[in-house]
Amino acid sequence: MAFVVDPAQGTTIEGPAGGPLTFKARGPQTAGSLTAFENTIAPGDGPPLHCHANEDEAWYILEGQFRFQLDEELRSAPAGSFVFVPRGTPHCFQNTGDTPGRILVLFTPAGMERFFDRFATLAPDEAGPEAFRTIGAEVGMAILGPPLGARVPNL
Repeated sequence: MAFVVDPAQGTTIEGPAGGPLTFKARGPQTAGSLTAFENTIAPGDGPPLHCHANEDEAWYILEGQFRFQLDEELRSAPAGSFVFVPRGTPHCFQNTGDTPGRILVLFTPAGMERFFDRFATLAPDEAGPEAFRTIGAEVGMAILGPPLGARVPNL
């Protein structure tokens, strides 16, 4: 069934990277073909190096300045950039700006929303790297290393 989600609509949870995450499309709405959400990322924040066994992932940078590690390559991604990562590719990103950044995140097929839903239920003292690894493994996401900011200085 076709649908439109207005700007103020969607279910908002606390995202794992320092800001709110608002689902715009979930698996049940798209017959399992797509998950889409808008995510606010705190300055300096981003996920650990990881890969997905089952989903391709894409981002459209709405606001801010980011950098991405895509396999071994580092790339800058200012507002207006589009980034695509096929399943199985090691990747991570970091907000390199001084203010929160906003990104539109797409997963195909759907399914990764389970990770974000589960992570959002954790108490702040439980939401560390081990939770990311454990919950990620449940949905086919392997953690391969620490976040980009912990490994590569922001130039």
